[in-house]
Amino acid sequence: MKIGFHIEYHTRWGQNLRITGSCKALGAGDPSKAPLMSTGDGVNWHHTIEATPGEEISYSYFVTESDGTARHEWGAQRSLVAGAGCKSVETIDRWHDRPADKPFYSTAFGKCIFARSGESHGLKPEPGSLTLVVEAPMIAPGQSLFICGNTPLLGNWNPNKAAAFTPLEFPLWAITFETPQTPLDFKLLVADVCGDKIWENHDNRTFNPTSFDSDAAIVNYCGSISNPMPLWRGAGVAVPVFSLRSDKGMGIGEFLDITAIADWAASTGQCIVQLLPVNDTTTDGGWGDSYPYNAISTFALNPIYLRVQEIGTLADKTRMTGYRNSAAQLNTLPEVDYPAVFKLKSEYLREIFAEQGQHTTDSQPFRDFVSKNAGWLEPYVAFCLLRDRFGTTDMTSWGEYSAYSPDKVKKLLQHNAAQADYYRFLQFHADRQLREVREHCHRIGVALKGDIPIGISRTSVDAWIAPELFNLDASAGAPPDAFAINGQNWGFPTYNWEKMSEDGFAWWKARFEKMADYFDAYRIDHLLGFFRIWQIPLSAIHGLLGIFNPALPLSADEMKYRYDFSFDRSAHATPHITDRILSELFGDDADFVHENYLTAGYGNRYRLRPQYDTQRKIADSFPPHEAESRGNRIYNGLLRLVEEVLFIEDPVHKGTWHPRISAAATYAFKDLAPYEQERYAIMYQDFFFSRNDAFWREKAMWKLPPLIDATGMLCCGEDLGMIPSCVPSVMDELEILSLKVQRMPDDPSHEFADTRLYPYYCVCTTSTHDMGGVRQWWEEDPRRTQRFYNSALGLKGDAPYYAEPWICDRIVTDHLTSPAMLCILPLQDWLAIDGQIRRNDPRQEQINDPANPHNRWNYRMHLTLDQLLAQSEFNSYLRKKIEASGR
Repeated sequence: MKIGFHIEYHTRWGQNLRITGSCKALGAGDPSKAPLMSTGDGVNWHHTIEATPGEEISYSYFVTESDGTARHEWGAQRSLVAGAGCKSVETIDRWHDRPADKPFYSTAFGKCIFARSGESHGLKPEPGSLTLVVEAPMIAPGQSLFICGNTPLLGNWNPNKAAAFTPLEFPLWAITFETPQTPLDFKLLVADVCGDKIWENHDNRTFNPTSFDSDAAIVNYCGSISNPMPLWRGAGVAVPVFSLRSDKGMGIGEFLDITAIADWAASTGQCIVQLLPVNDTTTDGGWGDSYPYNAISTFALNPIYLRVQEIGTLADKTRMTGYRNSAAQLNTLPEVDYPAVFKLKSEYLREIFAEQGQHTTDSQPFRDFVSKNAGWLEPYVAFCLLRDRFGTTDMTSWGEYSAYSPDKVKKLLQHNAAQADYYRFLQFHADRQLREVREHCHRIGVALKGDIPIGISRTSVDAWIAPELFNLDASAGAPPDAFAINGQNWGFPTYNWEKMSEDGFAWWKARFEKMADYFDAYRIDHLLGFFRIWQIPLSAIHGLLGIFNPALPLSADEMKYRYDFSFDRSAHATPHITDRILSELFGDDADFVHENYLTAGYGNRYRLRPQYDTQRKIADSFPPHEAESRGNRIYNGLLRLVEEVLFIEDPVHKGTWHPRISAAATYAFKDLAPYEQERYAIMYQDFFFSRNDAFWREKAMWKLPPLIDATGMLCCGEDLGMIPSCVPSVMDELEILSLKVQRMPDDPSHEFADTRLYPYYCVCTTSTHDMGGVRQWWEEDPRRTQRFYNSALGLKGDAPYYAEPWICDRIVTDHLTSPAMLCILPLQDWLAIDGQIRRNDPRQEQINDPANPHNRWNYRMHLTLDQLLAQSEFNSYLRKKIEASGR
């Protein structure tokens, strides 16, 4: 049997087209063995192979340059299975570029929101038939795709006689009929849920099948439909797993609780449930482990989210009763008591493993799970064993195991087989429970949206086994903003992107692929970090002494000749400390600080003594959590002195400099001469908002495309903060959904964003987990609230002191009616619109305070999930409200 492949592609000199596929004639999946296609005009390319009837063939095209580089098509390969009676098959293809509606091609739509029943697998062309294939991912449940054209088979342009397509694998649709003997003119139509057909926004499509043999099986890929339907918009809810409350819990939300919040979402017309990270954070079982962004593994799930009763019950009924009583006590608490929950669950899990573990570890599903995930699972298990043995996740304290050795790890696991199986057992059950949740969500049309943290813990499996991938001598963070005036220091190492690129970003791709086992959409935490990360030296406590990495630092000569600023290292890059500053910062304690912490310096300035010349040294010299007001004042003042610089030296390119962020707030800037202030300000503005833009865009386009194309998940970015001008264009080009928060407008000249002007490809929300909800924010600043009431809401008169339910309802309505593709609101803000259901004190609903490094992530719903599902009047109102908004 012959298969002829045809494609139109306008090449230029030096370019050639190749076809790669699963069969031997197409290179058996090896692009280096892909055959060269033929062309007579550099536009129409073709290639013919011999194939076995009934053989399934997957294939795609790529373009090679004269220098050997290649450009491949976007997306999955095409697939066909020729019928047994076929002597020849002719496929007429179109080049697959990244589609303009790429978000609709994600598994969030294909497997959840627009999931289709009755899909057939692969094309099976028969002799003398013509099959038309169309890409139409945006066809929603209840809608259908039709074709209407110039022949009786196609309805003679009568839409009432149009022929229906059949769904193939998402997002394809196909229709097959006997090959006509005349050229075809046709258009596509979409039938809505009422059966009304709407013509696509496209010129007539044409195809002439007469140029092929009459007994050939012809497959014509017609490209994608021009969607005639209104742009789809959806709604969703954001809530951390730990915040879910159910009658089956042990004081914390669990993986299996997600099914109930997904059921509530579906019942109210929502289609997305957004979670915070769910990876294992266990260092010692204390409050620090409640921080979901500080995982010890980017692959392992957090066992604290296991529903332990689903694993099994203890044979000892007295012990079982004791656990149930303890669980009931923890479950009545208004907040998560993370250490107590961890202790109780750990004890139970160890007991149930001792009783029933061998039955699980001897099973085939368990062995399959271990084999499939060995690459990350075995190092993780060894890490847990060593953490337990040495009482710390600090690998430098592990003696001979400080540096990762596969041979030593193998022996460690062999000599501690039972303990190793315990940690495999936990991951096996966590995987099963979260997969069960995802399958449930697929059945009800709800997509799970996960969270990819920007950082990893410096004491983690990842840093242990591949330290070369990370800059362990620095910390990641964020520049100062309205929520954290000193910036943020997250403590995570930054990434060594050059090293990561050597294997095509394999670590990142594996991370995304593992996440795709459980999620169909994801939020990239701090997307700006893929352009440049705020990098802080380990010697710093605050984020003010950070720099952007990568960036193009300034030399002294460039400062002089480009900006007319005369750089002096002693004056501008060492702390600016004078008697006046000491008096203003320390008051009556100025002499004490002078005598104990300072020495004579440059000119009339002072210098910090060597034992106090970094923020870390100062912190180490003070008792932890210094409570005395005088001690606090001195401590904070000394930290401020270290920050009194105008430039920070580049850690790699010595002798080049970065302007210090927020320098205008320093005494060092205020003590410059007026002309120096003017020149410095111009240089500062150019450095942070212009100079690096093209450079940062190049870096982002190097990293992001291979990562987001590694899976089919819907990609959403958290792009809040100090946003370079290059970011929106990159997000638009890669079709990453941006994040819009009304109180954090993109335009700094506006205090509040106008929800009516949001772009389509974005996620809008009322609040994030890093800020108080609508009700708490409303009470924080009455004057700001009044401006919001009058300008953003367009209401006259005095604003209510509290965010009354009708106020919250109005804010929610403004977000629902925005053009944003997705409106995903925190559960707290959904509930805020009902005065009978919402919590009394909104201050108990904030999940994280970014300015507090010791924040306890312990927020819990005040209702149980069953109680929420039973609120029939509220849920009905919410469903109608969402539907009325067009979502």
